[in-house]
Formats: sequence, C-alpha cells, structure tokens
Amino acid sequence: MTKKLIIAIDGPVGSGKSTLARRVAELMGYVYIDTGAMYRSVALKALRRGVSLDAGGELAALAGETRIDLRAQGGAQQVFLDGEDVTAAIRTPEVAQAASKVAVVPGVRQVLVAEQRRAGEQGGVVMEGRDIGSVVFPDADLKIFLTASPEIRAGRRWREHEQKGDAIDLPRTLEEIHERDRRDSERNSSPLVRAKDAVVVDSTAMEPEEVARLVVMLAREQNPASSSTGRG
Repeated sequence: MTKKLIIAIDGPVGSGKSTLARRVAELMGYVYIDTGAMYRSVALKALRRGVSLDAGGELAALAGETRIDLRAQGGAQQVFLDGEDVTAAIRTPEVAQAASKVAVVPGVRQVLVAEQRRAGEQGGVVMEGRDIGSVVFPDADLKIFLTASPEIRAGRRWREHEQKGDAIDLPRTLEEIHERDRRDSERNSSPLVRAKDAVVVDSTAMEPEEVARLVVMLAREQNPASSSTGRG
C-alpha cells in the first residue's frame, strides 16, 4: 500500500504558497489545506462582531465556537464559516490585515492548530501556512520553505488585488509586505521560521508550474511509490 505523505509548505506572505500547494495537491492526487483561510475566517467573524483585534481572550473564545469547513468544489477550494460560503469575503485587504493580527494570539493558534492536525493526520495532504513544518507537523514527510524577494512578493499581491478591483497601490503593498514579515517573524506564538530540515525554494525567478514540478519530484524521492498516483 502506497504511503500517503504529509507535505508542509511554509513561507512569508506573497511567496506563492497557496498556488504551489494547490498545484502539488492536484498533481499528486492529494488534499490541499489552506491554513491561512482558517485565520482569515476567524478574523472576518471578529470584524463582523466588532471584537477588538487586541482582545486575545475574546478572539480565542471566538475561535473555539467557530466552525470552518474547507471543501473542494469544481477544482477549487471553498471556505465555509459557520455554514456560510466566505471564499470571496475573506480575501479582502482588510481581512488579510486583521488575520495577521489574529494569528499572533496564542489561544487562537491553539484552537486552529488542533484542527489542522486532525485534518492532516492521515496523510495525503498538502498543507500551507507559516508554521506547518515547525509547529503543526514537525514530523512532516516533506517540508518546503518557499520564499521570494519582497519586491516580487509585493508585485504578486498587488496584481491579485488589481484583478479583484481593489484600489491599492504598489508602494503601499510593499510596505504591507515588510510589515507582515516583521509581525510574522517577531510574534511570540509560532513565529515564521524555516524548519531545520526544510528544503528552501526561492521562487523569485521561477514560474509557478516549475516550482510545483520541483516539489512533486522531491515528494517522489521521499516516496517513490507515489509516482504511480500522480495526475500530471
């Protein structure tokens, strides 16, 4: 019986983690789990309820009473918050900034990390975030630390917002990238760090498909039998 791997992809904002994880999952026939969507969902709920993003106890309690479902439909992941489809609602700049604040709350992370471990414990998953290889699954079969220059990451994030019709300029996006990097690396609870046994992949000068094929190759080196299950 072919072993189903746990593939952990970490990296800073805008490095292309979601795109990579989705494509690797597709190529290998695995399940893609976007942990960032979980934090965004809690942030959206907090904003809607008027809960202060500085109120750690309230945010942790909110996370504990929240149901988040990630479903694959039509080849894409949809996110449901307490039964409501919030796939589009959690992708606004406001929610993104709120999520980066919610994510530093230890009580929130404790709740969501437990959910992430349950979702991936059977293997056959590609999970991306900022502490998957270091905290959520320190024994993952393959750990990738995906990075790119701040300027490239800002450009990617800016184009995403442009396509959605969001009014945001490139210099401001670059400022936000630097701020998110600082916040993610300096937070007390599960800071963004590269796991010692992670493979560093710099996507600055690489196309998304090239990165995905590289990661699939690394996964198949970990588990040669998995090559028979791929879709691409």
